[in-house]
Amino acid sequence: MNPSTAPATSFWYIPVASALHDARSLSALLAGHEQALVGAGGHRGVGEVADAPGVPFYFVQTGGTEHDVLRRHRSRIQQGRGGPLLLIAHPGHNSLPAALEMLAAIQQEGRPGRIFLLKGKEDDRTLAEITQTARALAANNRLAQDRFGIIGPSSDWLVASSPRAELVARRFGMWVKEFAVDELRAYIAQQPLPEDGPEFDLWDRAHGKDGLTREAFAQAVRVTRGLRALVQNHQLSMLTLRCFDLVEKDGVTGCLALALLADAGITAGCEGDIPSAVLLRWLWHLTGQAGWMANPSDVDVPKGELLLAHCTVPLGMVGGYRFRTHFESGIGLGIAGEFASGPVTLLRLGGSNLDRWWGAEGTLVENRRAPDLCRTQVVVRVSPPAAGELLSAPLGNHLVLVRGHVQGLFREAFIWSTPGRGA
Repeated sequence: MNPSTAPATSFWYIPVASALHDARSLSALLAGHEQALVGAGGHRGVGEVADAPGVPFYFVQTGGTEHDVLRRHRSRIQQGRGGPLLLIAHPGHNSLPAALEMLAAIQQEGRPGRIFLLKGKEDDRTLAEITQTARALAANNRLAQDRFGIIGPSSDWLVASSPRAELVARRFGMWVKEFAVDELRAYIAQQPLPEDGPEFDLWDRAHGKDGLTREAFAQAVRVTRGLRALVQNHQLSMLTLRCFDLVEKDGVTGCLALALLADAGITAGCEGDIPSAVLLRWLWHLTGQAGWMANPSDVDVPKGELLLAHCTVPLGMVGGYRFRTHFESGIGLGIAGEFASGPVTLLRLGGSNLDRWWGAEGTLVENRRAPDLCRTQVVVRVSPPAAGELLSAPLGNHLVLVRGHVQGLFREAFIWSTPGRGA
């Protein structure tokens, strides 16, 4: 993950200690631990913390704190502010024995939790685990606050990628609304065909405009402005669009519109693919980056190489781009982006209840320009077993590519989101 794009990690930690222990000597002993927690983004909380934002970590300084911590945690649950019981222990003052009892008690109730054994201010590994958990839980909380617009049903060929809207809302807690494609078409029809505007700077900066006219670009800008108006009117933070209806009915594509919305922080998926749109948004919250949704067009299992292709890509992800016609239809506008090589993660969300995922960390090694594929094309090298699993146990077609190696971060977010594990 690129540190410059990763969201800042902050969390609350609550020191708890028994009155039997000398407060002054305890404070001196654990000063380094607290300094390390603050350096990792921790904010020291006091009091009952029932109203603390997010899920707090309890810094178990001594034994004899079991009932106090469990009372506070259960109070949050009763107020609808649950989440896992997160315990930071250290190797002294019966801290770890107390944490073990607390976690065992909560797990007997069928509730989740975790112990982080912080051995000192130099324990970078445990500090990294704490910050990763904090980031994962914060992302899950933000995902639950999203407003998801599903514009048109999933494309007919997405036979494994069409969960019901109510399932998505129940699974992730987000607000979900379905729109007819004709409603978007009405928004587009209200837009005059533009002759200028900030979008036209993109036309001037393109490395090529293969077979396209400025009028075709203007039509794509018109779609962009219509979709943006729908998003603004309904305060959407994410969407997926059955984009081929625009191709078939109006001879225009949504490729530019989806790319520019993604660049503006509005997650935008293609083809009405619901799992991919959710995954794109989830990764946005986890990493601060837009991702790229693409088709696996070829797989070389022995080499661990995947050829991915799609006709749209967030322009902020690529160093340069060309405008071309849309591949399948040969009309409208598609985007051929040029990625820089480097570490990437490929992910896929699926399952009948969106309760499964596939992932692989690898390296983007090459851009291609094959004439018989969608316009943005890259080769990603992953492990041969991961490539083979795509063919033997796929969760669906589209994959999501994001910069950096973030599979472990996503794994943790997914675990805490799973019913019975998370908030």
